[in-house]
Amino acid sequence: MELLSVNVGRRKAAEYTGAPSGHTGIDKRPVPGPVRVAAPGAKGVGGSGLAGDEICDLRHHGGNDQAVYAYAREDLDAWERTLGRDLPDGSFGENLTTSGVDVNGAKIGERWRIGAELVLEVTSGRIPCRTFQGHLGEKGWVKRFTEADAPGAYLRVIEPGEIRAGDRIEILHRPAHEVTVGLQYRAVTTDKSLLPRLLAAGDALHPGTAERARRYLAQQAAAASS
Repeated sequence: MELLSVNVGRRKAAEYTGAPSGHTGIDKRPVPGPVRVAAPGAKGVGGSGLAGDEICDLRHHGGNDQAVYAYAREDLDAWERTLGRDLPDGSFGENLTTSGVDVNGAKIGERWRIGAELVLEVTSGRIPCRTFQGHLGEKGWVKRFTEADAPGAYLRVIEPGEIRAGDRIEILHRPAHEVTVGLQYRAVTTDKSLLPRLLAAGDALHPGTAERARRYLAQQAAAASS
């Protein structure tokens, strides 16, 4: 398992972004040298976990629980065949393009060591937005991406460190529960009935997802008692 590229984005103006500033950092490109990765701070305050990577809409992106976004090269290759176009590393706005890692099958709370120092923990799948659709320029992209069930994974930083292309990826810990990125993604996008199952992931679950699952359970209980 290998890190093929480390990708960072610079702020640029774009008509398709929903950010109040009118700027986006989704256009991420591979960088050759080492990149420092650390917890960026709480959501709404902290941006990306990668040094030099700009996030322009802190309402929905960045923060400790979405510090790093990883996408598998294998899934990009599948999209290349579907869309009939080249998708270089970083095309989906991912910070890390991986090889040999089952990103969508990773469990919430799964921990990866990348290189000698960095340890990351899987928190959730990526929800597509209009900025993503505008960046790709594909009609109906949000729907197509959602239905494909290959969201990639957000991760939080457990131990900071430097990484670079070619670093080895090692799975340090894989929880005993069955809550994968794919299951979490389906629960919050297309099948709300799956939400209660997500709570088995405990504190590793993205706080927003955990709150959504608890709210769903409360609504179900209220409906049953009425």
